[in-house]
Amino acid sequence: MPVPVPVGVLRLPRGPDGCSRGFSPTSPRFQALLGGREEEVGAAQEARAALRQRYLRGLAAARGRPTHFSLRAGVRVDAVFGAADVEAVAFQVDALRTPLGVEAAALLRCTDVLAFSFLLD
Repeated sequence: MPVPVPVGVLRLPRGPDGCSRGFSPTSPRFQALLGGREEEVGAAQEARAALRQRYLRGLAAARGRPTHFSLRAGVRVDAVFGAADVEAVAFQVDALRTPLGVEAAALLRCTDVLAFSFLLD
């Protein structure tokens, strides 16, 4: 029977109050780092969440629709939008029409896509 290898445990330093690890929003350490900007941080987080939700709804609406992509170097291509990966690294498209021809399926790197548009019914 193999002997299990022990795994080390990483302990964070104690906070200034002596009993926490500094992650409690009410801890003096957290308040000192935040500098009294809790409302600003909360508003920014809400704005990011709203933008993310709008982006995901846009991706869901684009699925299966003819889409126009504007890429770097002024290249413009048309395709049927398929999906996007979780990390927003690539878009999967079908029937990609490029200046060089048509590809049945392809991945477009998100870093190369400047904009994409599609018509809503």
